[in-house]
This record gives sequence, structure tokens and C-alpha cells, in this order.
Amino acid sequence: MDLQALVNKFKIIAGVYAFDILPDGSKSEIRIMAINDINTMMFNMLPDAPEFYPGVPLRRYFTEVNLENFIYNSAINNEPLYSYVNAFGMWIKGFYLPIDEEGNLLNEKGEPNTSPRTAYCLYITTRSKEVETEYMTQRSGEVASAIMELSVKLNKMRSFDMAMKECMSELKKICRAKSCALYTIDALKKECKLYNENGEQPEMLESMTSGMGRTPYETALAWEKDLDGTDCLLLDDLSLIEERDPVWYRSLKSFNVNKLILTAIRYDHDLVGFIWAINFDTEKTMEIKETLELTTFMLGARIAHHHLVSRLEVMSRTDSLTQLLNRNAMNERVEQLTNDKSAKPECIGVVFADLNGLKAVNDGSGHAAGDKLLQNAAALLKIAFDEYEIYRSGGDEFVVLCPDITSEKLEESVARLHALAENTPNVSFATGAKWYDGDYDIFTAMQAADQSMYQHKEEFYRLHPEKNWRKNL
Repeated sequence: MDLQALVNKFKIIAGVYAFDILPDGSKSEIRIMAINDINTMMFNMLPDAPEFYPGVPLRRYFTEVNLENFIYNSAINNEPLYSYVNAFGMWIKGFYLPIDEEGNLLNEKGEPNTSPRTAYCLYITTRSKEVETEYMTQRSGEVASAIMELSVKLNKMRSFDMAMKECMSELKKICRAKSCALYTIDALKKECKLYNENGEQPEMLESMTSGMGRTPYETALAWEKDLDGTDCLLLDDLSLIEERDPVWYRSLKSFNVNKLILTAIRYDHDLVGFIWAINFDTEKTMEIKETLELTTFMLGARIAHHHLVSRLEVMSRTDSLTQLLNRNAMNERVEQLTNDKSAKPECIGVVFADLNGLKAVNDGSGHAAGDKLLQNAAALLKIAFDEYEIYRSGGDEFVVLCPDITSEKLEESVARLHALAENTPNVSFATGAKWYDGDYDIFTAMQAADQSMYQHKEEFYRLHPEKNWRKNL
């Protein structure tokens, strides 16, 4: 049977690939020896695709390192292989079958093929936009055991940070790597975090990315380009990275990195992170690849859930108009200062700030103008008390808690707030500030600051009776 007749028998994407095992044991570039009509149609859809002929180099169409590794391993070891991966925006199920030059299947695993000779592999694949979870469970016993252990570590830890720490520790052992880390991405906030077996590593993240002259988010975007459409690179040399990303290549070499794993983590096709490992055990490449395929699937769901919960938590504690902390957040903080002695600072400044004349603006110019006034007031509070906790406790009322502030700095900050307000149209604050140290009670401190603020407010309305809406009721 000729090779073209073999692939024509399949009603799904099929092709025969070949490479030479050279006298020194190295491998030549992979060549495409035969493809069926479905495969031809897909290849022709690629930009600048050359016309197919038997023996055309695979890389004339695209570079997909993982596909090449599976073809090499299947043909060299006379071993059927299976993969199920997310690449090029779809889930790809692949079967790799070693064959001889006449297209006969090699049904039993034999001794590894030696040089010099030509090795052949039949690659059959189907693709779908949606994941088919039943195919993700078809793993070897060793891989299934590793995934079970990882699943336990991911789900037994309620803390996201602890779960990531434990997961990276386990993956480092599985890969037998010098280092293994998780790089999470919050695309909405354009924020990234780095975790390894010791937990979150903000200093390492900053050092690693700034050394390349990139922000953490820019680094994530660069890595996505480095993957070039696939979701995983397992490299026993860095020549591909040198070609695709010279900046990262120089950084890797400066840390004596010679072997690299980079795997994208997605949830509903959205990129939410990466796993990377350096100087891993190349003899375990296939096991690592299988393990990462399902691990990234599990991690994607956990990371996406963590981001959702974090956003909901922020929403529940944030005033949507001013982006200051809201009354819920203030109540939680006061409860903490009351009940948790370890959270209680040695001294604290408490500021109550009431925005004067808000009702007059709402009545005279409309609520949109009133909202703008509140936003301007919040901006001034952020400038005057940038290091501290600022809460919008009610409609026109704000509270600032200043742990570990000196009494002098508290006075300076309040004075700065009033100076800023004097130079901002329509913004005027009535303030009350109190400073306490030693064995103070936070409720007493807040009541004293509130009373001081009302005294200041009465003085304001005495000088500006036209803005005192209470008298006009």
C-alpha cells in the first residue's frame, strides 16, 4: 500500500510524516509524505502556504513543537501515542501511530529505532471548539496518579494562595525541574502574580519582568506570542525562543536556563495564566505533557473562580461612584480593630469629613453635578490621605482611618485637604480629627471625631446660611 492510499482511507484529517535518524543519533527536520483531502484543505487555508508535494518540510507550513515531539517519539520508540490539547483556538485530539515505509502499522512496541534510517508516523486528528472532558481522562496510570494528587491539593486548600503553592511544589517534583512557577493573569485589571513552591513571589515577579524591560502584563502578552498559536512549549534547547523572543532568550541564558516548559492556562478560551518550569527532566517529556494538559484545565477553572470572587469582594467593599472603600468595608475594619488586638495599631488618627453644600448642588444643578462634586471631593481626599484608609460612609460623609500616624502629620493632612478644597470649585469640607494612642477605643475615637466635625459644620453654615438646606425645610 502506498502512503497516499493509506491516508485517503480516513474521513478525518490524516497525514504521514517522516524524518531521518542520522548517523550521530540526531534527527532531521520532519517532512510531510502524504496528506488526505481534508488535510490539504486545512493547509491551503494557512497564510502563504506552499503547494504540497511529498517530502515538503512541515515547517514550511507552521512550527508546532509539541506536534513534532509526538511524531519523533512515536516513530523512534515504535509506540502509539495520544494527545488532547488546546491549540490554535480549538481542542485537538491526536493519534500518533508508528508505521513502516510501506504504510504498515507497527502494532507492538519494539526496540527504539536506530540510525541511520528513515522513521514514519501516521498522524490522525479531529478538532472541536468545545472541550470534551471524557477524552481528558484517557491517561496512563502514572499520569492519572499525578493528576489525582494535584487535584487533591487544588481542592483541599480553601486559600487560593496555599492551593497554588502546593500545586507548584507537586508539579516541580513531577517535572524534576530546577524551578516551577504559576503566572496568573487578570486581563480586566491587567495584573499578574507569580507563585512557586514557596507561595506568592512579588519580588521575583518584579525582578524577572523589569530585567526584560517589560511590565508583568507586557511579559504575559509576549509569552502568548512566543507560543505562536499553541498552548505548550517543551523545549530541550532554547533556539526557538532565541528566534521568537530574543529579549526573553537573553534573560533565560543569564539565569543558566537551558531547557524550558511554557504552558498557557485558559478558561473558556480566555488566557488566565501560564505554568513555566526550567531545566526539567527531558526523559519525562511525554508524561509531563500529559500531566500539564489536564492540570492546566483544572487550574484554569480555579484561577477564573478566584478572579471572579476577588472582583465580587472588591465590589462589595467599594463605593461605585467614588471608588473609595464603602460603609461595609468600614464596618469590617472597625470590627477588626475592636476584636483583634494584633490588628490594633499603637496609635491612630480618625478623620470625619462632611462635604458641604451637596444638596444645594443637587437641587440647583441636578444629581449628575452632585455626583461630579462627590468624585472631586474623593479625589482630594485621596491626595491628602494617600497612605491611609478612606471610606465613603454615607451620602456626603467620609471617614479616614490613619493607623500609626503622628499627631503632627494628622494635622498637616487635614490642613492639606482644606487647602486643596479652597482651590477646587464648590468643594468644601467640614472636618473633625482626633488622634489617640495607648489603650484607646475605636468607637470612642470615632464619636469624638464625628462630634468635632459637626461643630465645624455648624460654623460653616453660620457663615453660609444660604447653603443650609435644613433651615429651609
